[in-house]
Amino acid sequence: MNSTWGRKYRLSVFGESHGKGVGVVIDGLPAGFAVDFDAVSAELSRRAPGRDETSTPRRESDRFEVFSGIMDGKTTGAPLMAMTRNADTRSGDYTPGIPRPGHADLVAMLKYRNFNDFRGGGHFSGRLTAAIVFAGAIAKQILASRHGVAIISRAASIHGETDPERQRAAVLEARARGDSVGGVIECIVTGVPVGWGEPIFHSAESELAAMMFSIPAVKGVEFGDGFGFADKYGSEVSDGLGIDANGNVMHLANHNGGINGGITNGETVVFRVAVKPTPTISIPQKTVNLNTNEAIVHSFSGRHDPCIVPRALPVVECAAAIALMECGG
Repeated sequence: MNSTWGRKYRLSVFGESHGKGVGVVIDGLPAGFAVDFDAVSAELSRRAPGRDETSTPRRESDRFEVFSGIMDGKTTGAPLMAMTRNADTRSGDYTPGIPRPGHADLVAMLKYRNFNDFRGGGHFSGRLTAAIVFAGAIAKQILASRHGVAIISRAASIHGETDPERQRAAVLEARARGDSVGGVIECIVTGVPVGWGEPIFHSAESELAAMMFSIPAVKGVEFGDGFGFADKYGSEVSDGLGIDANGNVMHLANHNGGINGGITNGETVVFRVAVKPTPTISIPQKTVNLNTNEAIVHSFSGRHDPCIVPRALPVVECAAAIALMECGG
């Protein structure tokens, strides 16, 4: 498996959902940066399971222990390695040889010849996003300190609902049925300077999209008006240029989401990700028993989010921070 990403801000994530724990090695940190680990913990708490009835009842503290790269509260310039241990696992909920539809179970079994850890999805689990949040929370701090970059997100829709109360109701209704729902997360990044990203292969969009697709259940990414461009005239979505009160060139609109030609243009970076419904549901599904080589209908057990969107908000923000460190931070 290749679980390393980046050239300037490099991450290697490790661990499994039901193994001893999950962690990350971060290479490329500037020396002498004072990390606010309370802020890192706050980001991890937003992602942590078992904190609300709309999430999985699995409870994990997500307390990371730092093993290297920090001395007297500041980065040393060496790789930073951190890990959180798993505590609340129920591996007996997973049956070897019966893959969950829509999950990575089948492809993992085939690719790794049944040597993969199937418990809770193993290395393919959303549990690994705790490592992404840890690394991204530090990246957020560096971006804010150096450039004044701020990253926020919101649930733009859940199961088609845009009102937060109706979104919550949709999640709870799906949970009561043993089902799940998906949604759309919008991420807004302010303070990004002009000039981040490269044309063609390392554009700001491609770096951001690569990190977004590293989040389990993300199936689509769009920037600015995204797919809305498809049925518009050019005259309707021209951002236009003008001069502000200080004599600087400014954009008159932001249909492109703050990126032109793969390079940030100084406007607010706006993108959205589509998150599919959690594939593991308790409603019976058609699958196969590879142990007996027969088609079956199976009810899967285990503790899973009825909607991934609420806990994915900090993951999207932190993944965006990691990508921005890579393309300019």
